[in-house]
Amino acid sequence: MDLSVTVDGGVALLEMRRPPANHFDEALIGRIVDAATALDDDPACRVILLASEGRHFCAGADFGGGDFAADHVAAAERLYRRAAQLFDLRTPIVAAVQGTAVGGGLGLACAADFRVAEAATRFVANFGKLGFHQGFGLSVTLPGLIGTQKATDMLLTARRVGGEEAFRIGLADRLAEPGRVRDTARALALEIAASAPLAVRSMRATLRGDLAARVRRALDHELAEQRVHWTTSDSAEGIAASLARRAPVFTGE
Repeated sequence: MDLSVTVDGGVALLEMRRPPANHFDEALIGRIVDAATALDDDPACRVILLASEGRHFCAGADFGGGDFAADHVAAAERLYRRAAQLFDLRTPIVAAVQGTAVGGGLGLACAADFRVAEAATRFVANFGKLGFHQGFGLSVTLPGLIGTQKATDMLLTARRVGGEEAFRIGLADRLAEPGRVRDTARALALEIAASAPLAVRSMRATLRGDLAARVRRALDHELAEQRVHWTTSDSAEGIAASLARRAPVFTGE
C-alpha cells in the first residue's frame, strides 16, 4: 500500500507511503486522483489533507528507476494526463510539506490549495540542474502563488527555498513549529471544514476560475519542451549528476 486514506472530523488524510523520498509515478498519482475524486462525492469529507510518510514530502519522479528510466516521454505523458485531473477536484486540499518538496514534488505541493511547512522544509524547483524544462503545471501554479519574478528566481537558479522564506513569499501558508507540520496542517484543514461546505466549494471555484484549463495547456507545453530537452547531452548529464549526487557540468548541447 503506497497510499492510505482515512476520514475523520470532515478531513480526509491521503498519505503517500514511499519513504524516504516518496517518489511518484503515474500509478501513485492516479491513486491519489482516484481517491480524491471519490472523496469529492463523500459528504463525510470537506477537506483533503495530503501528506507523506517519512522525512520528506516528495522528491518527484524517480529518473533512476521505473517507468521514467525506461522512457521519459511516455512516462511523463501518462503522469501529466493523470496530474491534470487534480485540478478538477472540488474539495479543498491542504498539503503537509515536511523535509523537501523537489521538482515534481514541488508541483504536487503547488497543486494543493494550501501548503504547511516548517523552518526546515525545503522547496526546490531543480529542473535547471537536471537539464530540462519544468513540469507538473508549475509554469502556471508557481507564479500564481509567488509572482513571476520569484518563480523565475526559483526556476533559473534551482536554489533551495527554506520554510521561513517560503512563508514570507507566499509559497507556504502556515509555518509550523519543528516537528508539527502534520498537526498544523490538520488544524488548518479543520478550520476550513468548520465553514459551510457548499459556500466553501463555491468560493473556491470562483477564485480558481479557469485554472484547470490553464494547467492543461501548460502541461502540453511543458511536455513538448521536455521532449526536446531529454534528447540533449545536458539533460543526460543533469540526471546522471543528480543520481550520483555530484555537481553537473553543462555544455549547452
